[in-house]
Amino acid sequence: MTIPVTARQLAVPGARLHYEVRGSGPLVLLAGAPMDARSFEALAGLLARDHTVLTTDPRGINRSSVEHPDRDSTPRERADDLARLLTHLDAGPAVALGSSGGAVSVLALAQARPELVHTVIAHEPPLQELLEDRAELYAATEEMVAAYLAGDVLGAWVKFLRAANIPFPPEMIEQVFLSDRSPQTVADEHFQFAHMLRATARWVPDLDRLKAVPTRIVVGIGEDSTGQLCDRASRALAAGLGIAPTMFPGDHIGFAEDPAAFEVRLRGVLEG
Repeated sequence: MTIPVTARQLAVPGARLHYEVRGSGPLVLLAGAPMDARSFEALAGLLARDHTVLTTDPRGINRSSVEHPDRDSTPRERADDLARLLTHLDAGPAVALGSSGGAVSVLALAQARPELVHTVIAHEPPLQELLEDRAELYAATEEMVAAYLAGDVLGAWVKFLRAANIPFPPEMIEQVFLSDRSPQTVADEHFQFAHMLRATARWVPDLDRLKAVPTRIVVGIGEDSTGQLCDRASRALAAGLGIAPTMFPGDHIGFAEDPAAFEVRLRGVLEG
């Protein structure tokens, strides 16, 4: 059964957000950064059988335009965007699942507007500040950004994968990251390296605040992400919150690679 999708735009300070709504029932928000709504299409379709599912392109990415494209996109700003979307829909409080930079966004949302989300699932947030080798990671981030801005796109992605501890066959890197060079892909990639990476990786969660809010906080990790940067950061976050991490199928993008298995686990977490 194909569930209709309603796509709209919402004007927010400094940006115009593209968002999509599917299904009916309790509200679930799926958020990425720099991943846009397309990455969650399959999972959203499965959840929409008995939920209202909200997906969005983060500001500056794909269909969500910004007034000042040379300004950074911060977790605080993206959290405010999500809060405005949830308030606009007026169907909450919601479950908010964020992955990667989107996990940082939903954590910032829980800190700022906990009344809008009864459950936040932060799936593999790249929170470098929580790690002992943060200085080396900061330096690696600066190196990849500098390489990209100097025109070395392949080198920037190689440095990105190395810093993230993501194993990737060298012969596949060029095929995966340089095969699609459409104007939109290039624009989104530039915005990610120039205006998202630093602010996302260096965001510092207020652990005391997150432990105090009524929102249920779940830290998710891919079962196949062992040893990767986001696995380490997620475990550090869970330890700081005094909770055990929750394992999900797949790796950093398990929700896209095997959405059916991910949905089963997600539903179990929500029922639990």
